[in-house]
Amino acid sequence: MHATSTVHAAEPDVSTPVPPSSDSKTFGRAIDDIKTGLASRELWTHLGWQDIKQRYRRSIIGPFWITISQGVIALGLGLLYSQLFRTPIEVFLPYLSTGFIIWGFIQGCLTEGMETFIANEGLIKQVPAPISVYVLRTIWRQTLLLAHNMIVYVVLLIIFFSALDAPYSLGTKDGVCVPDKFCHPGLSWNIFLAIPGFVLLALTAGWAALLLGIISTRFRDIPQLINSLIQLMFYGTPIVWPVDQLLSGGARDGASWALPIIKLNPLYHYMQVVRSPLIGQAVSWTSWVVVGGITVVGWALALLAMRNYRSRVSYWV
Repeated sequence: MHATSTVHAAEPDVSTPVPPSSDSKTFGRAIDDIKTGLASRELWTHLGWQDIKQRYRRSIIGPFWITISQGVIALGLGLLYSQLFRTPIEVFLPYLSTGFIIWGFIQGCLTEGMETFIANEGLIKQVPAPISVYVLRTIWRQTLLLAHNMIVYVVLLIIFFSALDAPYSLGTKDGVCVPDKFCHPGLSWNIFLAIPGFVLLALTAGWAALLLGIISTRFRDIPQLINSLIQLMFYGTPIVWPVDQLLSGGARDGASWALPIIKLNPLYHYMQVVRSPLIGQAVSWTSWVVVGGITVVGWALALLAMRNYRSRVSYWV
């Protein structure tokens, strides 16, 4: 009698749990980072306030130096450029001042947004907080600076209210605004359209700071390149020169050929949706579409960057 042995194939032990796969590179984790950052409102608002206080520590009037410097610059350039462009000072000065105020917010969010992770190196390595907190800190700090500068706008609104409230037209037909032409119907309840315009601007600043912050943390030459482009964009955006000279077709020697080029500048549309309601100008629907589209596409790119490189920021700084 021979003993027989049966060889059984090795079967996996179903009782042993299979370790879950890492989900660090998922859109869900990227979105959770933003949600957690928004929920940490006390942290980034406190840090933003501390940045303002630290900048003007031991100053008698504190952050109101922002308002004074902004008012002096706007007054000096307004008096000069209103004569160069042959535009009434009561119309041009509010135009120039609001342009500088909005541009200051845009420039601050871009320049400081690129450095947001580098500047917060110590906190990133010591505090277990989502990286979106540092972006929100930057946006909140720039919003506080904007609020201080808006005091200049309020003063100008009180002084030149009658001029801003009086409707006048350039590029109109029978008193009706022609599409894509400059029109000044005067101040109305449309002034509150500046609020959704600023919200879209702040949302754009958020994704730009996230995306550029991640890229700049990895490649330290990027901030130098972006700063040069920002300087170029300043001169190509209607901030210190009146765009109505082109939109009305009244530019000398048919210079209205530059209008299509100006419309390719996304900052032009952001300026329009925020500044135009504040000074009683009409906003083209094209600007709203462009701003909304850039906001959606920009956040898609920012979420993609966060999904792939969010966990590496702490190592890159």
